[in-house]
Amino acid sequence: MSPAGSLDHAPLVSCALYEQVADRLRQQILARELEPGAWIDELRLCAELGISRTPMREALKVLAAEGLVTMKLRRGAYVTEMSERDVREAYQLLSLLESDAAAEVADRASDKELQELGQLHRALEDALPDRDAFFAANERFHMRVLEIDGNRWRQQIVGDLRRLMKLNRHHSLFREGRLAESLDEHRAIVKALLSRDAQACRQLVTAHFCNGLSATQTAS
Repeated sequence: MSPAGSLDHAPLVSCALYEQVADRLRQQILARELEPGAWIDELRLCAELGISRTPMREALKVLAAEGLVTMKLRRGAYVTEMSERDVREAYQLLSLLESDAAAEVADRASDKELQELGQLHRALEDALPDRDAFFAANERFHMRVLEIDGNRWRQQIVGDLRRLMKLNRHHSLFREGRLAESLDEHRAIVKALLSRDAQACRQLVTAHFCNGLSATQTAS
């Protein structure tokens, strides 16, 4: 008999099978092993992973909620494709959310946190000309700004949007010359952060995303 107020439960497992499947598929999608628009062959994947259809379907529901997978009636699951409108709207939201976060960080961050952002920016400088390293360093910088800001709802939304943006066939940083332009914009943003100029941070981050959107349209 359990003590009053307690509940008998089976031991918790570290990670449900469907979560492991979702993580595997997420990695394949973001690595473009499964291309945007590709049909997801559930039976083949189940056979490869040695699982039943149930965890596969639960995994696809998770990825559909994240926006990485699109479920089509009587046709199955497909890797999400970003339309021009999707890309434009994602950039608009990222601009609003991240420019506000940068302004908040300029106002409230500790000196140590601002120094950390400076170090992350130096990693961005050192990443060129390696495009993949630049992508990774760029994301670390942007996400660290959000972490310092500390608005968990903003972090969740931006994280989801940034994950989706990796599906964009015409990513802004793919355009010739955009890496160098982006780096120049980051230099100005970091300078404004270290100067604690919130208004300049807001304007510079807004311009950064506006230029990024323009680059995707040029690339397409």
